[in-house]
Amino acid sequence: MSEYEERHDEELSLETIKELGQMEVPASAGEESQPFHCLTIIGQIEGHMVLPPRNKTTKYEHVIPQLVAIEQNPKIEGLLVVLNTVGGDIEAGLAIAEMLKTMNTPTVSLVLGGGHSIGAPIAVAADYSIISATATMTIHPIRLSGLVIGVPQTYEYLDKMQERVIRFIVKHSRVGTEALRDMMFRTGELVRDVGTVLVGDEAVKVGLMDEVGGVATALSRLSQLVSGEGKVQ
Repeated sequence: MSEYEERHDEELSLETIKELGQMEVPASAGEESQPFHCLTIIGQIEGHMVLPPRNKTTKYEHVIPQLVAIEQNPKIEGLLVVLNTVGGDIEAGLAIAEMLKTMNTPTVSLVLGGGHSIGAPIAVAADYSIISATATMTIHPIRLSGLVIGVPQTYEYLDKMQERVIRFIVKHSRVGTEALRDMMFRTGELVRDVGTVLVGDEAVKVGLMDEVGGVATALSRLSQLVSGEGKVQ
């Protein structure tokens, strides 16, 4: 590779980090690529409103095209989704979760640090979900920031949004509807708020996540899915 090509590749890598917050994007079918691709969901999930520059965000308009590229690339055999998020925009988070759930590419999610709020549906959307021993997941009702119009229709809309989140989590995990509702609306555990914080194996015990583990576990489970062993135990 010539000096010009090396410099050009370096500039492309820097531009990728700047625009997408990732070291690399999925290579096209004609380029060299790794069998597993790692996608990070970090900070706050940004929706239709642009958050302040000082906020670390995951932009759904960046994630969704990457998921399409991963699904179309025959050289990418599996997808590892690493989460460390405080949550964010409900509809953007659900859009990412729906994209993950409808992919044919085998997927494994790994929660490191935190997978709070709308991060929970994204975590359970994978074919297999893993949480590290010290990671936490906060389950709470939907909140709206900014101006809220005080009419019955607004609260009906909130109820429908809440039901969308509950149905998705229940359908794609082992947690029951009543148990999930109880955790969402539990009082006394969070200061000045309602909800439940689950740490590591607690998320597995309630049926939200599949296993406690780390990177090696996640890659091992992804290899099982790719090899055609079906749903890992």
